[in-house]
Amino acid sequence: MSKLNVALLGATGAVGQRYVTLLGTHPSFHLQVMMGSSSVGKVYSEAVRWMHPDAIPSSIASMKVMPATPESAKGCDVIFSAMPSEAAKDLEPKFAAAGYAVVSEASAHRMDDDVPLIVPEVNPDHLKLLHDQRKSRGWKGGLVTTPNCTVTGLAMVLKPLLKAFRLTKVVVTTMQAISGAGYPGVPSLDIVENVIPYIEGEEDKVVREATKILGTPSGGSILPCTIPMAVSCNRVPVVEGHLENLYCEFSTPLAPTDVVKALEAFRSEPQQLGLPSAPAVPIIVRSENDRPQPRLDRMAGSVPGMSVVVGRIRRGIDDKSLQLVLLSHNTIRGAAGSAILTAELMESRGLLG
Repeated sequence: MSKLNVALLGATGAVGQRYVTLLGTHPSFHLQVMMGSSSVGKVYSEAVRWMHPDAIPSSIASMKVMPATPESAKGCDVIFSAMPSEAAKDLEPKFAAAGYAVVSEASAHRMDDDVPLIVPEVNPDHLKLLHDQRKSRGWKGGLVTTPNCTVTGLAMVLKPLLKAFRLTKVVVTTMQAISGAGYPGVPSLDIVENVIPYIEGEEDKVVREATKILGTPSGGSILPCTIPMAVSCNRVPVVEGHLENLYCEFSTPLAPTDVVKALEAFRSEPQQLGLPSAPAVPIIVRSENDRPQPRLDRMAGSVPGMSVVVGRIRRGIDDKSLQLVLLSHNTIRGAAGSAILTAELMESRGLLG
């Protein structure tokens, strides 16, 4: 079976490098074109400050970085975008207008009414927006986005809770890894031996994106989920893995054991289709009192790094409330891995090429 050719925008950054590690061995996608800005014309191995312990895949190391133009991506079926939002705002629509399916990490178009914001297990039905998007914008291709890395794990845990119980309030406190800030990221004198209790723009972004993902398609856009949500975001001295404390209130009493069953039973379209990047168990529940932990659990799952790990499921202030801890790998499940899984889902629906 022949592979689909893909191009990568923003190939040298922290998330771009994660795409390279995942696409280098992908069974269905062939990374054919690397695109950038300041690195144009350089061989990839010379253009990138490689940050992973494993070597750059040999098939990719010698590739030349091309200009970020639709002409450079000729022959590709999908464009993955790891560009900064400022650049993505103008570039991504150009690729979509030229006939390419674009799957973007950038925040520039996440909240556009007709742009799907996808966590593949949570809202695959939102891909139907592509039909309205193409019609209204006159595009031959299309633009699909994936959310902020903090939102991905949160949305995956809230989805089965919403399905099984009547959720009325959500309070989230995050402990976010420094790799979420990109490279070079947070200065060492700010983060070593420290916790920074503020990430600019992050808290509002988590609320907006989560409520869109958990919302309902209607008339070519999404009606956001209306559950009240309060978010506090902290940067902590962990390299990879976002940990989140979640407090939820419900309209009726529930037992922690019922929540465990709902989370463990959660499966969705990517699992049913057996997509290459879909973990067999998307939510792994740990019973130990001190798990999950970033160093021990961030690579969990049959597809390493693609499962969300949940633990410390316990009663809140009364029998209508619940507390738990969740962990997701921010550059795999929260970034490149989810985007690749989204493209696999699109391919299964005939939305690529």
